[in-house]
Amino acid sequence: MAELSFPANGSNSPLPDRLRGVIPPPEWAVFEEDIAAILALKRQRHAVVLAHNYQTPEIFHGVADIVGDSLLLAREATKVDADVIVLAGVHFMAETAKLLNPGKTVLIPDLQAGCSLADSITAADVRLMRARHPGVPVVAYVNTSVAVKAEADVCCTSGNARAVVESLGAEHVIMLPDEYLARNVATQTKVRITAWKGHCEVHERFSADDVRTLRDNHPGVTVLAHPECPPEVVAEADFAGSTAAMSDYVGAKRPSRVVLLTECSMSDNVAVMYPDIEFVRPCNLCPHMKRITLKNIRHALETTTHEVTIDPALADRARRSVERMLAL
Repeated sequence: MAELSFPANGSNSPLPDRLRGVIPPPEWAVFEEDIAAILALKRQRHAVVLAHNYQTPEIFHGVADIVGDSLLLAREATKVDADVIVLAGVHFMAETAKLLNPGKTVLIPDLQAGCSLADSITAADVRLMRARHPGVPVVAYVNTSVAVKAEADVCCTSGNARAVVESLGAEHVIMLPDEYLARNVATQTKVRITAWKGHCEVHERFSADDVRTLRDNHPGVTVLAHPECPPEVVAEADFAGSTAAMSDYVGAKRPSRVVLLTECSMSDNVAVMYPDIEFVRPCNLCPHMKRITLKNIRHALETTTHEVTIDPALADRARRSVERMLAL
């Protein structure tokens, strides 16, 4: 994305045109100094900021160079011309960026920015699944640790899960750790899927009753659901897909009123691009994503912390699983 222009002193500047409609003018003074500092530090460090769709608007629209879902960030991480990558997202995303860019410095602004899905399974759990199902290939969602990726045959994201499963040419596949993603993919394919019982703490809170209530309270609303939602939620929705697919749907279909059943900031960020569309916004917050702030992005660039490192014994095996996904 294009960088913004600021006065040399970085203070008392008007709200840049690019951020009108993103940051309310009364709040600009809160963000101005950090945004100006981050833009300057990116130039000094030859750094880029990769931001997930769940980041707050001042990060997503204000300082990010590349934005998107986990698949797009994984792809684009291999293309960036930079010495330093700051991952404005959660820890497994930073690990994936490091796997694909072993020669670059990858920073995550807060080491505690984790993921309930990644925490739901260990490498030992994967080995146990293999022992119970000999010869069955393992598909690991990218929302997993490097150690888990190293035990898998291939990775997937919510956007390419079905394609990855079917690419293996197997009658039976183990898919982990998200139970709901696995069950939703199972409705779209003839491949038999054995799932792990992990859930996203954001998406598991949505219910079919929520969808029906939304329709009652907002007549004509188009409901888009993330496939990490329970299958009964996906069944009630008009469309289910990754965050990138949801954004594409809004742009292509232009519903007059829409609700995105996913993390709060997704609607905030997509709504900026479509001011003519009414976004209904039920809010399930991801506490891990919200650990990333302008201030700790700035601190990461100022101090080159926290640098992501990966055990070399795991790196090659985990990288192979991610690269097999990207090769599709």
